[in-house]
Amino acid sequence: MMLSALVLAALLQDAPVLEPPATVAVQETAASAHPYIASGISLYKRRRFRAAADEFRKAVDADPSSAAAQYYLGYTLYKIGEPTRRLTPEKQESREHFARAFELDPHFRPTWKAP
Repeated sequence: MMLSALVLAALLQDAPVLEPPATVAVQETAASAHPYIASGISLYKRRRFRAAADEFRKAVDADPSSAAAQYYLGYTLYKIGEPTRRLTPEKQESREHFARAFELDPHFRPTWKAP
């Protein structure tokens, strides 16, 4: 154990110092999407799908890198187009948002709870 700590210390001595990522701006952007996601989930649960989609669109606009916003928008758009068997514009757009959500976070799991 002591030997591995010494080897690690020697390796890190020559390692370049990495600056921490600029997380403050990212957190502020992500936080700005939360109210829209919460509102959209509330509207979705009351089956007001078009109003929910509008809120989720605002969340995506506030934070395009939010897998949650992308997923919830995609799911809501699918629900809007669900009554028909054919491929609707809503279903087509939902595919794009699902793909984007998976691209952003392959492990994202919806909770349908307000963030």
